[in-house]
Amino acid sequence: MTSDLQFLPTDPQFLLNPYPWLAKMRQEAPVFYDKEQQAWIVFRYDDVERVVSEWKTFSSKSPQPLGREDFTQSLPQTDPPKHQSLRTLVQKVFTPHRVEAMESRITELTHELLDQMKQHKHVDLIQAFSSPLPIFVIGEILGVPVDQREDFKRWSDGVLASDPTAIKNMADYFRQLLKERQSHPGQDLISDLIAAYEEGEKLTGQEVVDFCILLLTAGNETTTNLITNTIWCLHEHPDENQRLRNDLSLLPSAIEEVLRYYSPVTFLNRFTQVETQIGDQTIPQGQLVHPWLASVNRDELHFENADRFIIDREPNKHFAFGNGIHFCLGAPLTRLEAKIGIKALLSEFPNLCVDSKEPLKPLPNLRVHGLESLSVLL
Repeated sequence: MTSDLQFLPTDPQFLLNPYPWLAKMRQEAPVFYDKEQQAWIVFRYDDVERVVSEWKTFSSKSPQPLGREDFTQSLPQTDPPKHQSLRTLVQKVFTPHRVEAMESRITELTHELLDQMKQHKHVDLIQAFSSPLPIFVIGEILGVPVDQREDFKRWSDGVLASDPTAIKNMADYFRQLLKERQSHPGQDLISDLIAAYEEGEKLTGQEVVDFCILLLTAGNETTTNLITNTIWCLHEHPDENQRLRNDLSLLPSAIEEVLRYYSPVTFLNRFTQVETQIGDQTIPQGQLVHPWLASVNRDELHFENADRFIIDREPNKHFAFGNGIHFCLGAPLTRLEAKIGIKALLSEFPNLCVDSKEPLKPLPNLRVHGLESLSVLL
């Protein structure tokens, strides 16, 4: 590879814009073994679709623990039949109706944060809005007291960074909350998860804890970055920004385009169950495979003008929430929070703009595409 298009997973400029490298890899090395990560990276749409769909070949369950022993049996780390039984039980209580019923409360929480922002002329959007909103919403769904919100945010960030202390603290907290709900059920998701049955099956205490941790960390990560990345994209594309501000009915399709263009989750983990072939590469059994969602969402063979940000793009079959049996259960909640949050943000702050004097700093995590902060002028 040429020196200007190297794989530099810790370089801030690469993390901000890996797309030229991804385009080169789709063309020249669509299935690539990275010695540093000891992983096979898969770049093309059709190949990634196969990897995330064929669970018998590409397992979600790690052959060895990945250092997160407190929740190794969560939905994303399991295959059928275990995955199906877990998902069925969880879907009984984490329903579209439950998400829709949160709309008015999400709107209230959104305006609480916006009212605090109105006291300032200049804020970090992530700290002031896009990070606390999903934490507050998920806390409400789980029935977590308001005074635990700061702890939740700290633990969630720690779990994403594989901090064993944060993982233990979060797991211990949910175990304690689980005990309380077993004795005194409430009108919250944890109480409903405890009561969920399917053909004689019931979630174990550990499985309830696992799902709570998943919902908190994944919900925080994806929604925070989706809201932030939307404002980032609009800043970089002033014509599309103006189109959206002139017609907020375009917001749902604009959100889908942000999910495609700046996918919050960069890649997934899969493990080969058997020796298999992808393209012209033979991958042995027991190998780590990284299907890159950020690459397939820019695949020129599936998206016309793939590197253009077009807020009314149609069709837009992106992979930001995965695909197949592991399609993200929280996708409807993330979309709803983003729709309410961004609409209110643009309506309440018609002059909101990114402070161009502040350099953009990417999250120092290859797995997630987002920013550490985003200074905005109100």
